[in-house]
Amino acid sequence: MHATRTKAPPFRKTTETFRAGAKTLSQRYFISPETFAEERDKIFSRHWVLVGHQTQIAQAGDYFTAAVAGESVVVVRDKRGEIHGFYNVCRHRGSRLVENTDGELSAVIQCPYHAWTYALDGRLIGAPHMNEVPGFDKSNYGLRSANLALWEGFIFVNLADSPAPLQEWFAPLAGKFSQWNLPALRSAKRIDYDVRANWKLVFENYSECYHCPGVHPELSKISPYDSAENDLTEGPFLGGFMRIAKGKSLTKSGNACALPVGNFGDEDFRFVFYYSIFPNMLLSLHPDYVMVHQLQPQSPERALIFCDWFFHPEAAGVTAPGYRFDPDDAVAFWDMVNKQDWHVCELSQQGISSCVYEPGPYSARESIPAAWDREYLRHIG
Repeated sequence: MHATRTKAPPFRKTTETFRAGAKTLSQRYFISPETFAEERDKIFSRHWVLVGHQTQIAQAGDYFTAAVAGESVVVVRDKRGEIHGFYNVCRHRGSRLVENTDGELSAVIQCPYHAWTYALDGRLIGAPHMNEVPGFDKSNYGLRSANLALWEGFIFVNLADSPAPLQEWFAPLAGKFSQWNLPALRSAKRIDYDVRANWKLVFENYSECYHCPGVHPELSKISPYDSAENDLTEGPFLGGFMRIAKGKSLTKSGNACALPVGNFGDEDFRFVFYYSIFPNMLLSLHPDYVMVHQLQPQSPERALIFCDWFFHPEAAGVTAPGYRFDPDDAVAFWDMVNKQDWHVCELSQQGISSCVYEPGPYSARESIPAAWDREYLRHIG
């Protein structure tokens, strides 16, 4: 199963300089409704936002809905296998078309109000009695498209009028994660979390392990907090890797729980990679699974987080001596760690809301949160 390779880890540490004097963001960035509205306008309405993975809609007619900057978008696969994104709005009188969060459509999208009917590629194909309206042309009333594109099997939506192509945005990461076979992986479990904290606190928390000894004792036993090294240290893509104790995996049992997701050398089984992808994706790459957090900011003090655990598509059907497929082992471990993180994020939100809060100094082990803040401020202005 494994290619022979000797170098480790696959990514080399990039020289980074801690910027002395870096401090946390001002209070208004965490509690202000005006700032939250500005984020929706300048970030979530203009950037490529993660909404799902292609395996969620494997067959023609499969769909899910996604909330992006206050808009509802229907993501659907048509009969030719192409994936589309449409605003969830009927072109007749504006009714919401699809109410469920996911499901399967027979062959069309039909408005529940007046039965205007659309093909899966967005064309209006049925409009009762509209043939009685002089000059009405169905070709002028197809569903409004949202910009949609795929990166490594993940589906992104951009609500801007003319955004830069997704390939340009992700050009710095071209080929970086090819070992993990991300387009082919399948989610075995999703857990939704409702976190009473600003979405930026989740990114900042994810981007450092300064807090790990006290907050994550179970994680620290398997992956030492001081083993972190970073190879992306500036810009919209940030992160690096940490060591895993020899013969261990980040699971409740400490044992590998699935077939490797890619072709790794033995040494590569001793690293886990963590990357934040601006503005709403956290990508955690393990040898035996991949974990993805998708963030949906709800208010200045609340965020929804959808966490998926992805595995090799054939992992469940493989039988071999010493091998086991137990995704719950990984899910249980990270559900525990996630809840530990959300708790301290909520404590941070509560403290930042105090009248005595003022920005505090980042430590030398928090260079990535400081870099994330710089990138955020670059976009928010």
